[in-house]
Amino acid sequence: MKLNQLSDKDGARKGRTRVGRGIGSGKGKTGGRGVKGQKSRSGVAIKGFEGGQMPLHMRMPKRGFNPLNPKLTVGVNIGRIQTAVDAGKLDAGKPVDAKALIAAGVIRREKDGVRLLAKGKLKAKLVFEVVGASKAAIEAVENAGGKVNVAAPKQKWQRPPKKY
Repeated sequence: MKLNQLSDKDGARKGRTRVGRGIGSGKGKTGGRGVKGQKSRSGVAIKGFEGGQMPLHMRMPKRGFNPLNPKLTVGVNIGRIQTAVDAGKLDAGKPVDAKALIAAGVIRREKDGVRLLAKGKLKAKLVFEVVGASKAAIEAVENAGGKVNVAAPKQKWQRPPKKY
């Protein structure tokens, strides 16, 4: 016996019922939907509807805080930067900022700035100019003899002030 000869026994897998294929099929005419009403028609979306009562998903409290204009930073691990330095894509003598990381192919786009994260090992002495950094990342860079300059993130959009 070969693998391509294996198969289920006859009747082990039941075929799907094709509804609406004639009265003689047993699932014809109304196709198992009953008669009349919203549910008998196509395009029904009443799963969360509770007859006019406030639906459960709307009664539940909202969780957390969702800012109107969040800062979208790009996270970069120091291990990834060390890999780029070892490959010769990043110059250790120049400050490492978003433009240098894009040129080296470490990140694709800047968004609202770069945030330095601590995963990996850093051996090179580098000066970073970023909009955010974790405590562990700052510690790892300073242990390697480098420095981290954290600037305020650039903001693309700001809500206009309220007029009273």
